[in-house]
Amino acid sequence: MGRLLEVKNLSVRFRVDGATIRAVDGVSYHVNEGEIVAFVGESGCGKSVTQYSVLQLIPRPPGEIVGGEIWFDGADLLQYSPDSREMRAVRGGRIGIVFQEPMTSLNPVLTVGSQIAEAVMNHLGLSKNEARRRAVELMRMVGIPDAEHRVDDYPHQFSGGMRQRIMIAMALSCNPKLLIADEATTALDVTTQAQVLELLRDIVKKTGTALVIVTHNLGIVARYAERVYVMYAGRIVESGPTRDIFARPCHPYTVGLLKAVPRLDDPKDRKLATINGLPPDLSRKPEVCAFLPRCPFAADECRARPAPELREVGRDHQAACHVLPAEAVWNDNRSASASVPARTGDAGGVRRIEVRDRGEAEGRPALDGHKPTEPGPLVEVRDLRMHFPVRRGLFQRKVAELKAVDGVSFQLRKGETLGLVGESGCGKTTVARCVLRMYEPTGGSVFFRGMEITRTPLGRLRPLRKHMSMIFQDPFGSLDPRQTVGNIVGEPLKVHNLVSSRGEYEDRLAELFRLVGLDPALRNRMPHEFSGGQRQRVGIARALASEPEFIVCDEPISALDVSIQAQIINLLEELQQKLGLTYLFIAHDLSVVRHISDRVAVMYLGKIVEIADWRQLYDNPRHPYTKMLLSAVPIPDPVAEEQRERIEIRGEVPSLLRRPKGCAFANRCPLATGECAETDPGLREIEAGHRVACLKI
Repeated sequence: MGRLLEVKNLSVRFRVDGATIRAVDGVSYHVNEGEIVAFVGESGCGKSVTQYSVLQLIPRPPGEIVGGEIWFDGADLLQYSPDSREMRAVRGGRIGIVFQEPMTSLNPVLTVGSQIAEAVMNHLGLSKNEARRRAVELMRMVGIPDAEHRVDDYPHQFSGGMRQRIMIAMALSCNPKLLIADEATTALDVTTQAQVLELLRDIVKKTGTALVIVTHNLGIVARYAERVYVMYAGRIVESGPTRDIFARPCHPYTVGLLKAVPRLDDPKDRKLATINGLPPDLSRKPEVCAFLPRCPFAADECRARPAPELREVGRDHQAACHVLPAEAVWNDNRSASASVPARTGDAGGVRRIEVRDRGEAEGRPALDGHKPTEPGPLVEVRDLRMHFPVRRGLFQRKVAELKAVDGVSFQLRKGETLGLVGESGCGKTTVARCVLRMYEPTGGSVFFRGMEITRTPLGRLRPLRKHMSMIFQDPFGSLDPRQTVGNIVGEPLKVHNLVSSRGEYEDRLAELFRLVGLDPALRNRMPHEFSGGQRQRVGIARALASEPEFIVCDEPISALDVSIQAQIINLLEELQQKLGLTYLFIAHDLSVVRHISDRVAVMYLGKIVEIADWRQLYDNPRHPYTKMLLSAVPIPDPVAEEQRERIEIRGEVPSLLRRPKGCAFANRCPLATGECAETDPGLREIEAGHRVACLKI
């Protein structure tokens, strides 16, 4: 295979508030024809800026490409001005790009067909009718049903997954040689993500198009990429074949990323490794290794020598490190033990670095699937229903009813974690808000400490409020930007009269900050002065302020980087062990849910379709939907991915406004018969503690 794209020593700067940010700092890489290459790293490491530089999509000002070469198909693209005819012919014509958020990338006032046709007419010179036919053909190719009619629909009339398919159709419309997918599946459900990525891989195989995947999901890299570039602080710190990178990571940052990710095939008691600290400020980037302050393997030579360059550590495998562990496992104390050979920067020297997995030696106690709990349930939900009226017309008459939650029942014992999983729109968050009485349920009952609270007057409910709390998904949106974090965390102490003096208030505030791993001296800062992980710690401290027994964790890590996710997961587990907390943990990442949960409930279209102990559900899933969800979750291990049995994901989730008469999953189920389309199955126990809603089980 020839080299389609070759980038040499690319440097990009941004001038912001008088400071110069070195966003991309001497990056070199290549992409071969028909190859799938992945770029991984934390937010702000330069992955996306590098790819946008190829297309000269860097906003000027404040951005500027200050050096390097970008050779594509035999031509240096930096010889063209960003607005030149030659560069416009490359963008969308010979190089296509799929952006992260399709709803903001598509024009809401134009039909999807006209948006696809526009690119075809501009680059291929087709007539309007020919371009329309090409748009229909492309929509069929990316799996959009009834393309002849839907070509005239607007973006808001499609689901998130379908909108991303339209973006892929637009990117492929002019038969590009290279396709860039910039976090193209980050905002999608695990099943939709799998469908979109399978589609991209199939297209690459059929057309010979090269594909660059920009992502922070290491499972996606393991499943789809042939080669990997790991970026940190604007530089590539490791690159090589996917199998080699995952089997023998050499840079400490790569090792840290891999150890921070929970896996479906992990031991349940493994404590996730964390990468302490934060990436450096790129406007004050040090001349030494940028990873030095966070590296547990840092040596004196790392502090004395300039930042290391990439060098060979194996066949086609390069890493930029003065001290290269051949194999390394992180722990939370930033130290290492257990003898492992390691290469050093000295020509003839070999050092031995001590490494061990804290999870194996000092991790959590082994779990058999059950924690010691009190006899009665702390929280009990019976036949919970939440229906929202749909109103239309001048007089806002009720024309339909959206059944967001329809007959959900479960129990939570003290000290237990129940994981609640399912695709977006299945009703997970609505259940949580009903349990906390943030919504007034349409029907059913919620019991807390044996007291029925769904019909309790708000005056009598208030004393119970301090015993329940919630950690929200977006750590920035859930914090008042006009208050200091100290006031935010301390507000529940005042609302519930939990302190009697200013001194007691300050002491309790300091205790809460220390409990979540924050310095109490930071209490007078504003939310925007914190990183995403620190803001989520503030949110957790606020949730703990009222000394609750029960906390709803609503997607608490989905907005965070992999390394920060591990810190928050470990923190939640430690707090549960220390304070005896009970969690309702809502997530779409089944690997995380498996790691933290004692029992798991799977929701689909407003109903629970399977609920069981974590071991039963993951080792022996019975509902076809649960099997499909688990199959869609990639494991960050290329060898394990090749050996897994995969289940084809079919169809789309039905609309809640047009819920099927029988089983809601029937249109996507490989086991479905005519009976399934007519009869709605209820949950039934198939073995102790394991209930499934399926007629074919």
